[in-house]
Amino acid sequence: MTFETLGLDEALVRALTAAGYENPTDVQSRAIPAALAGRDLRVCSNTGSGKTAAFVLPALMKVLAARQDPAQKPKKGEVRGPRILVLVPTRELSMQVAKAASSYGRFVNYLSVTSVVGGVPYPAQLKALRSPLDILIATPGRLIDHIGSGKAVLENVEMLVLDEADRMLDMGFIEDIEHIAEQLPAGRQTLMASATFAGEVGRLAQRLQKDDVERIEITNHTEKHENISQEIMWADDLDHKHALLDHILTDRDVDQAVVFTSTQIDADRLADRLNEMGHSVAALHGGMPQGRRNRVLQGLRSRHVRILVATDVAARGIDVPTITHVINYGLPLKAEDYVHRIGRTGRAGRSGRAITLAERRDVSMIRRIQHYTTLPIPVAVVAGLEPSRPAPD
Repeated sequence: MTFETLGLDEALVRALTAAGYENPTDVQSRAIPAALAGRDLRVCSNTGSGKTAAFVLPALMKVLAARQDPAQKPKKGEVRGPRILVLVPTRELSMQVAKAASSYGRFVNYLSVTSVVGGVPYPAQLKALRSPLDILIATPGRLIDHIGSGKAVLENVEMLVLDEADRMLDMGFIEDIEHIAEQLPAGRQTLMASATFAGEVGRLAQRLQKDDVERIEITNHTEKHENISQEIMWADDLDHKHALLDHILTDRDVDQAVVFTSTQIDADRLADRLNEMGHSVAALHGGMPQGRRNRVLQGLRSRHVRILVATDVAARGIDVPTITHVINYGLPLKAEDYVHRIGRTGRAGRSGRAITLAERRDVSMIRRIQHYTTLPIPVAVVAGLEPSRPAPD
């Protein structure tokens, strides 16, 4: 199967070819035809599976179809609002989706893609909302602010996309999402992507989607991540953990690395420590101003930053193929976040390495992670830096 046989417009196929894409992934080959047929979708697929393109490409097809309809052309001075609305949990993911939409739509004349997220001044967002707009990518909280002020026009939305719906519910956005959905036309198309549709996520999907929804599950959290080697290194204490981290980061096989911490304070402190040691490093967490976060991400993509020290705000939404290592300096609060963390490496068919630096107090979380993934994580040691006690069972 090719992108041409999926029924995509020539302009989109040309952009995909220019971006280096040859054939659709499994999730794309199943989701795109169903979306083009107007079906609502529930998509479960792993990180790096091409999920973003699976909903961005059908969205761009709706934009192209509207360009052919004279009745869809706005009158002079009329604010029609977006045709496509994408809700995402974080600013970082909004940037990734916006980049994908602009890349795949590079040959769509006058395509307008705008992000509305927290941490960005309101005036620039208000100006964008008043301008001709095709695709709006938003975090629920900030969009609610614009709805409350009457500045967000959503009556012409044809497609609603909820990306990482489970994450948005974890962050407490369920009431915001339902309020936003109430502002949209009842006949809209709704696409949802989530790690699971069990529990509250499934109930939300039932409320937002039509009865004849198309369910697409490519894989689940038990995927083996065969291109990512995983290991645990047990540390006696914080000094021992630092020694192990220093050894790993001096390995010549490390191209770029993401080091995950449990808290914002730990991210800042560890980044300062690594900077003093001479590493090209930057911190990334939710307590930083948006402009600074944007600069950090750009530095990572341009390879000016070799080591990113981040909280789980970066566990999803960062797609940098040159990240060779993920290091869990602090363990995640939830087992499923471990899967999203290690998915930052091994992108685009490359190999990756995920190393967890664990102390005795982390045993229960290690057990939960292994139960969740249904796979044991091998124990590794560094010669000369062995722990003083045997590894826990």
